[in-house]
Amino acid sequence: MKKGKDVIAFNIIAFAVVGFVGLACILPFLMLLVGSFQSESSILTHGYSLIPRTLDWGAYSFIFREPDKIIHSYLVTIFLTVAGTSISIFFSSMTAYVLARKDVKYRNGMAFYLFFTTLFSGGLVPYYLLMSNYLELRNTMSILLLNGMFNVLYILILRTYIANSIPDSISESAKIDGANDFAIFIRVVFPLLKPALASIGLFVALGYWNDWYTATLFITKENLFPLQYSLYRILSSTTFAKQMLQNNGAVSAIELPEQTVKLALTVVATGPIVFAYPFVQKYFVAGLTIGSVKG
Repeated sequence: MKKGKDVIAFNIIAFAVVGFVGLACILPFLMLLVGSFQSESSILTHGYSLIPRTLDWGAYSFIFREPDKIIHSYLVTIFLTVAGTSISIFFSSMTAYVLARKDVKYRNGMAFYLFFTTLFSGGLVPYYLLMSNYLELRNTMSILLLNGMFNVLYILILRTYIANSIPDSISESAKIDGANDFAIFIRVVFPLLKPALASIGLFVALGYWNDWYTATLFITKENLFPLQYSLYRILSSTTFAKQMLQNNGAVSAIELPEQTVKLALTVVATGPIVFAYPFVQKYFVAGLTIGSVKG
């Protein structure tokens, strides 16, 4: 069918608006990337710009002055992100499937029990004592994995998706063929959850990738430092050293990179996870409509 003038006009306006929004989103990141390759004095004198006045690798040289530690932190974070996300979406989807089954007794009570934990918590001190003194998870990889593994909101979203998008007749037909509950979940239900798991998995992966607070509380061994915590320590040491030099009247404090280090740290921390987004983008749009259509 031939498109009318109203459709053509709408497409032009829509593409223009989307293009403007996309440009507004990418410009700050480009400015951040360009600024990370400038010298500290250039940033303080001329400010930020999209066109670099000088090219300077000082910030990256400062960050990677001990490359072995940064690379090891990268490996720790990659392991936590991959393993934690995989385990999280598997057990979260399994829990959601149980809560979505109408033949499960007390499923509404279990759902309320999970939801209740989002309203009230024991506080930071009991949480720290439980993990450190009773479970003895301090300075272990387990605490970094367990802390972000389960999110009640994601479980409830998956339950809604299963209840509204996967008919009970599919599970019943598989049960007639002789499949048990676990086989039904693995072979029938789990493959149908790709849109929901991709969108939720992205948020879980971002949580693991950006987590530095857990390491601040429970990790003191350098071989267990995740990337974000290692970068946080670099930024803290840079800021402290510059303040000490300025308090002592040292003129060379301006040459110690601080602003450019912040920009370079952002590039180092966000670069890899940005490249992972296109692989889940096609599922991400479908996952956003979870629970929007009922019937």
